[in-house]
Amino acid sequence: MVLLVTLGIIAMAVCQAAAKTHTFFYETKWITANPDGVKERRVISFNGSWPLPTIEVNKGDSVQLHLINGLDVSTSLHFHGLLQNGSNHMDGPVAVTQCPIPPGESFLYEFTVDQVGTYWYHSHSGSQYSDGLRGLFIVHDKEVESNYKFDKELVFSLSDWYHDSSEVLVQKQLSLYNPTGAEPIPQNTLINDTKNITFEVEPDTTYLIRIANIGIMSSQYLFFEDHDIDIIEVDGVYLHPARASMIYLAVGQRMSVLLKTKSSASRNFGIVHALDISMLDALPADLQYVSVNQLVYDKSLPDATLKKEWLDIDSYSPFDDFELRPLDDEPLLPDPDHRIEVVLHMENLGDGVNYAFFNNYTYVAPKVPTLLTALTAPKEYVSNARIYGSNTNSFVLNYGDVVELVVNNEDDNKHPFHLHGHQFQTIVRSDQYDDPHHYDPDAETDLPEIPVRRDTMIVEGNGHMVLRFEAKNPGIWFFHCHLDFHLEQGLALTLIEAPLELQEQFASKELPEYFLHACKASETPYKGNAAANTKHWLDLTGENVQPPPLPDGFTFKGYVALAACTVVALYGLKCIYSYGMGDLNKSENVAADERRMIRKLMLKLNEEQREMLSSSTSTVKKREEMRQMIEELEELDKRFRELE
Repeated sequence: MVLLVTLGIIAMAVCQAAAKTHTFFYETKWITANPDGVKERRVISFNGSWPLPTIEVNKGDSVQLHLINGLDVSTSLHFHGLLQNGSNHMDGPVAVTQCPIPPGESFLYEFTVDQVGTYWYHSHSGSQYSDGLRGLFIVHDKEVESNYKFDKELVFSLSDWYHDSSEVLVQKQLSLYNPTGAEPIPQNTLINDTKNITFEVEPDTTYLIRIANIGIMSSQYLFFEDHDIDIIEVDGVYLHPARASMIYLAVGQRMSVLLKTKSSASRNFGIVHALDISMLDALPADLQYVSVNQLVYDKSLPDATLKKEWLDIDSYSPFDDFELRPLDDEPLLPDPDHRIEVVLHMENLGDGVNYAFFNNYTYVAPKVPTLLTALTAPKEYVSNARIYGSNTNSFVLNYGDVVELVVNNEDDNKHPFHLHGHQFQTIVRSDQYDDPHHYDPDAETDLPEIPVRRDTMIVEGNGHMVLRFEAKNPGIWFFHCHLDFHLEQGLALTLIEAPLELQEQFASKELPEYFLHACKASETPYKGNAAANTKHWLDLTGENVQPPPLPDGFTFKGYVALAACTVVALYGLKCIYSYGMGDLNKSENVAADERRMIRKLMLKLNEEQREMLSSSTSTVKKREEMRQMIEELEELDKRFRELE
């Protein structure tokens, strides 16, 4: 027994001696770059250099990253996929676990890495990482990696690319003139933040290739022409190898694969990555949604070229990641102690902007970062979800509970969801449907015995997914759509995990002075409930909340907009009919029938005008607006008659 204890102490000492502290000093600065060769734009650099570096450490190492904000806007960093167990204040999302880092200020991200695998870091301040503030973060472990045989290692980052800044993109997204919430369309795709790269490979060699989708919007397909691959890792979870010919990565997801090169080759091959164009509201003619890079065996041979069949995205058949099996064979967790079920939908509020909702609430950042509310709350209130705000979608979890999180998607689009602080089991993921299909636990009882674990998973349009994890990481953990435009629209919730245990963790260590300095410098309250009330914890007067709903029914402006849209649509039908579509199964009098609908709308407008004229509260300005709108509608109706 003494010998065993002695050997254990020696082993611990060896591990501690081997662990290193990696210190980085990075200053963010704006520079210009042209990664797609089409348009130069501003990007965020580290120390004047972009793309940003790949950070590589070993399991057990410590990281000290000094971030100096040389921008003209606030910033932050999130280390995507790192669980930050015991270091929740280093997680990075602004208003969730920290205050923003203002221009001219600095912040130290300091933590120990106790995981292995492929991760990445990015700004978690607005949609700022689309400006280039993103890079890969690799954690090595010889013991884990020895389960797989490979000779060399490569790193791929995939991303969509926009020529506009994040500020412009968000303004377009959250605009009164974008009532449907249509997401901006990317202008290009990148691999390793550039285009048309070449990887020279050696014959009969096995490459470990780490791949991450660090884009802001689009999922991507990836395959290596005429080469199969073995998937061995997803989101930091190592796997029993799974043979695949093509993979699919949503934004935020990572995979590691093994590629064995041919013993000999008479040509070079394409490395093909393509946008999931089903996620785009439009497909511009100049968008290169399929990109071909080079897997080169012999530089003297021609490069691979784009094949016509690769443009047919509908024919793609990627490996289903739901079928992957973790190497540790962790079994399905038991029935949940705590079940959270949310319904996702999108709609417009009273300001005319399209928002995203969980259970009819869109996320609005609180005045006090949620972690600081949890750390400063009296014990009798810390487990009360109310103190964290009406629009933070907060759920309080008890330590050790098995938690089941159900997402029912009532939107047509796919949504990649990322959970901070956890690798969850994915136990149900439905297909895509034309109409919403909510999860029915009585109908879906065939759960996997050994589920795949990830930290980012996609829910299909009008479908659902069910995630399960254990609440053993005290902290404030964000769960949000990583299609970042949707996060800007409020598609997020907050898990308040084991708040009493969280307070105990920080009772023995004070928050660093630089952490609180960021709050003071940004004039962000750092005590109190979501409304910064430190005296009456259940009083949320003055908190940040969502805009009011749209009024019931159409306003007169709504009638005009509907009528105008109808006229334009009918003009389109008229053109189609005129150019040879006369065999449509539709009456030639349909235009006249639908014109009668427009006339009814005009009558309704006239009724509202008469009511307004008789109202003592109506203003001259409103009456004049109504008169002008009716005149405009009559002019549109006149033009339509001329088309007939």
